[in-house]
Amino acid sequence: MDPPGLRIGPLIPEQDYERLEDCDPEGSQHSPLHGEEQQPLLHVPEGLRGSWHHIQNLDSFFTKIYSYHQRNGFACILLEDVFQLGQFVFIVTFTTFLLRCVDYNILFANQPNNRTRPGLLHSKVTLSDAILPSAQCAQRIRSSPLLVFLLILAAAFWLFQLLRSVCNLFSYWDIQVFYREALHIPPEELSSVPWAEVQSRLLALQRSGGLCVQPRPLTELDVHHRILRYTNYQVALANKGLLPARCALPWGGSAAFLSRGLAFNVDLLLFRGPFSLFRGGWELPDAYKRSDQRGALAARWRRTVLLLAAVNLALSPLVLAWQVLHAFYSHVELLRREPGALGARRWSRLARLQLRHFNELPHELCARLARAYRPAAAFLRAAAPPAPLLALLARQLVFFAGALFAALLVLTVYDEDVLAVEHVLTAMTVLGVTATVARSFIPEEQCQGRSPQLLLQAALAHMHYLPEEPGPAGRVSAYRQMARLLQYRAVSLLEELLSPLLTPMFLLFWFRPRALEIVDFFHHFTVDVAGVGDICSFALMDVKRHGHPQWLSAGQTEASLSQRAEDGKTELSLMRFSLVHPQWRPPGHSSKFLGHLRGRVQQDAASWGATSVRSPPTPGVLSDSSSPLPEAFLANLLVHPLLPPRDLSPTAPCPAAATASLLASISRIAQDPSCVSPGGTGGQKLAQLPELASAEMSLHAIYLHQVPWLLQPQEIRRGGVEGHAKPSLEAPHGLWAQGCFSWAGLGG
Repeated sequence: MDPPGLRIGPLIPEQDYERLEDCDPEGSQHSPLHGEEQQPLLHVPEGLRGSWHHIQNLDSFFTKIYSYHQRNGFACILLEDVFQLGQFVFIVTFTTFLLRCVDYNILFANQPNNRTRPGLLHSKVTLSDAILPSAQCAQRIRSSPLLVFLLILAAAFWLFQLLRSVCNLFSYWDIQVFYREALHIPPEELSSVPWAEVQSRLLALQRSGGLCVQPRPLTELDVHHRILRYTNYQVALANKGLLPARCALPWGGSAAFLSRGLAFNVDLLLFRGPFSLFRGGWELPDAYKRSDQRGALAARWRRTVLLLAAVNLALSPLVLAWQVLHAFYSHVELLRREPGALGARRWSRLARLQLRHFNELPHELCARLARAYRPAAAFLRAAAPPAPLLALLARQLVFFAGALFAALLVLTVYDEDVLAVEHVLTAMTVLGVTATVARSFIPEEQCQGRSPQLLLQAALAHMHYLPEEPGPAGRVSAYRQMARLLQYRAVSLLEELLSPLLTPMFLLFWFRPRALEIVDFFHHFTVDVAGVGDICSFALMDVKRHGHPQWLSAGQTEASLSQRAEDGKTELSLMRFSLVHPQWRPPGHSSKFLGHLRGRVQQDAASWGATSVRSPPTPGVLSDSSSPLPEAFLANLLVHPLLPPRDLSPTAPCPAAATASLLASISRIAQDPSCVSPGGTGGQKLAQLPELASAEMSLHAIYLHQVPWLLQPQEIRRGGVEGHAKPSLEAPHGLWAQGCFSWAGLGG
């Protein structure tokens, strides 16, 4: 049985595959392109023809342009590839050296050293004494057929990686020439040019010289569709519950699993493998576009999954050995230096998939999650279920381990020969690690007085999705789901180590039984956009096709239950993309939704101004140029209580109105950049505008989570639409049902 989080539902052919003649707001009609003609060619103006030729694969071209910028130019890409190849050689050769070229009996002083002179009983053993001669080392390597076979495999894999790196370097060299001659960005200035400027110059080049033979002008959305063609599908698969893989736990509930190895296999199965759906191209095969082929395609896909699972199972010992060696060489020094490093939290691969917007580039996602880390981690510390017995045991363990460690430390200070005693250094290391691990189970005093609701609210400002359910169990559910998103580093490391063993199991028992659902997913949620190719229909961010009435899309959407994007992903993705790219014009229904949302914001802002006792902060707080704009804005506007205690009454204005007032203020600032920093220069004002868009998106995320619960019909409040239960990660949530409250501490 599928877990409760699975939201794909029965995919009845309600929205069949279709071609879109155009997706621009003017709706100009152009005939769709087919076959090879569907992929527009890239041609360069006359001045660049000596260095460039026609490019067939614009997906690869735009992706390399973005990757070149994010990897900081050709020199960094070259060094990164060289270091990766060198790291592989080092791990293989050093491991082989440790296995076959060291005499551990001499190293551990289990037998006398041949080079030690008689009578010198206390002579020290040097490293050169324990290392075998090269001839003897080579003979020991040749005497192990298994080791020789593994070394041959490693050499073949390294040569393959070398060939691929060389090919990529040639293409990146061409990209460097394109940056310098077409975009006029020399390598030494690349680090100071943001991606938005690169994209703007790319579009300007297309408008001036006809960069792409397209039936319509190239837009920012077209560039994102090509760079994120497969990523948007993965985000949609996660939104509909097909990713990540899940398994039931013996004590109840389920666990999500999406390691790097499993993600690589999913990519092979769906997008880039020799038997995948897309096969690394931009067009879905015609068989997936016809509903009469779904059964045969699902059967063939099951066989492909079975074959891939068998290959993973056969290679699992080698991959497991590599994972263990890589983790050992990477983390042992870190553990010696910072024993508590494995107890730190970081965003999981699941979080980077579930919290990602459609058409959100990797650097935009990383920046947003970095801003959300501190309040999210503080929420986990403050909302952790009380465990007084565990905390008491941890305190005692810390005391005894610390006492023993202190005694050994004093002895070593008194006489350093104590370190020569067998296992003393090992005991000190184990005691230090034990005390550090036990200390992580002791709750921090500074987190006990902080409100988990406000911390979760502060994290929402940047996460844009709120993991909480209504009802009494909402707090526990929010903690568990946030812990999945922001997991311990030790848990992440354990998942990667177990990935070679678990990946074949999840391929067989999660993906193979869902072959028909995955085929149906690509059949129903793929559209052919003229000049772009086949893309995920969710990536169009069309509220008419995939909107949800719970997120102010009522009257604008015609999506059925199985077509709706959960968690407000269509609406939030549309809002984010329109704020980041103000020159982009969304299509009709999406534009109407944005207008409707702005109208609701103005209406609620006027309601706040008419009924509130206290006016919201004015844009004048931004005139302080001593602090960075985004942090200063969120701090100045959100950390101060907008609702004093005397206003906490049933007749007081609700949080949605307060948020709307702030949104109205920042919208006026964004439309009139001159009021951002009166003393700043024009360059500073332009640099501040992306930060304004980030702050405005944070407020829109809060507002869209507040409005549904307070303003939608009563049947939606009860947790369902059209008689269906509300998914576990779907807003609105119980946090907003508690009425009006102070906004103190929202800035995180």
